[in-house]
Amino acid sequence: MQNTGLMRRIGAMLYDSLLVVALLFLATTPFIAWYSGEAVEPGDNPLYQLVLFAVIFGFYVGFWSNRGRTLGMQSWGLQLESRDGQPLKMQQLVIRFFASILSWLPFGLGYLWSLWDKEKLAWHDRLSGTKIVHYPRAKNS
Repeated sequence: MQNTGLMRRIGAMLYDSLLVVALLFLATTPFIAWYSGEAVEPGDNPLYQLVLFAVIFGFYVGFWSNRGRTLGMQSWGLQLESRDGQPLKMQQLVIRFFASILSWLPFGLGYLWSLWDKEKLAWHDRLSGTKIVHYPRAKNS
């Protein structure tokens, strides 16, 4: 068990992004029907923006609170844990979600920070009191 590096995080994020995009397409379907098949512009409809945000928030916070990992994290053998060893708290997960957005804003510097951090923690890990641990799969004998 060890804190994970940036490449595994990116792999899990790419996997999860495909799932999130699929969910966003599904969430868009009723809005397209409402607009009689016309394109839906997020800037024109605050409810649409809210639904898209809720889907993304629900995906990450829902998976983290239920299993401590998203499907992408599971595929890469990653697990979200509290840095103090206690069970994850909803407050930590919400902070992590918003802090991860902040980690992306300055050209991903918050994520790149994990390359120099001696514990391999990104900004949102530190801000939320969490860490992502890699549990290698057992090799078959």
